[in-house]
Amino acid sequence: MHLPIAIIPQPFLTVLEDVLTFWHDLVGGSWGWAIILLTFTIRILILPLTFKSVKSMQKLQVLQPQMKKIQERYKDDKQRMNQEMMKFYQENKVNPLGSCLPLLLQIPFFIALFELLRSDSFQADIAGNAAFGPIDNLAESLTGQPFVLAAMVVLYVGTQLIATMITSIGGDKTQQRIMMALPFVFVIFIINFEAGLIVYWITTNVWTIGQQLVVRKLYPRPDLEGDDAAVPAGAVALAGKSSDGAKGVSSKSGSSDNGSAKAPPPSPRKKKKRSGRRR
Repeated sequence: MHLPIAIIPQPFLTVLEDVLTFWHDLVGGSWGWAIILLTFTIRILILPLTFKSVKSMQKLQVLQPQMKKIQERYKDDKQRMNQEMMKFYQENKVNPLGSCLPLLLQIPFFIALFELLRSDSFQADIAGNAAFGPIDNLAESLTGQPFVLAAMVVLYVGTQLIATMITSIGGDKTQQRIMMALPFVFVIFIINFEAGLIVYWITTNVWTIGQQLVVRKLYPRPDLEGDDAAVPAGAVALAGKSSDGAKGVSSKSGSSDNGSAKAPPPSPRKKKKRSGRRR
């Protein structure tokens, strides 16, 4: 099925084609390398938002215990639960959709490349130089090359699963399962995509894997223990109820320890001194 080109504005398509042509003229060789460099260009452009979304996702991960307490407390009142969750997000200055923004920003580029690979101008540009390695034509689907298609599907699924595992570490288990299942669902669609689009998608996955490994070094998961600034009023209030019991136990154990360590030595000394003075 061919999407109408009106979905993406023509100026956007023109800019994308100009960038693709720039990289091809600079590097030369197959247009596949130009697609790979175009992918890198797009990911570099959205890199600041990616780092911002990583911080937002990390903060959501460490706030998961408090969020679960809200959900448990108001599980019988969905409207109240949603209100309390929104209040919690505002108090902690987090956006639950912030981590999705880089992914959403990639969708227009994906659709634009989809249209560009099918355009007459691009077909004319790659005429006589449409191959990339074992791929015969980047602007056509790989259904005529079943072995190459199988290899590309394996690369896509494998890189997508690795990228998902690295990205969703410490996240919600249900969400992880859904994200892990999506690559297998998308296989139904990508087998009919142009080969250049699959190259773009695999390159994006490889970039994501490398990016997340770097991000984990630059932005390690923060520890919220003792960090009052990271968990303001709402989180502290909710955590108070569950922590009271723990505090009570620790205070009791602390008092028993202190009683055994401090009470015996000073008390007899004080009594002896006082009894000595009176005598």
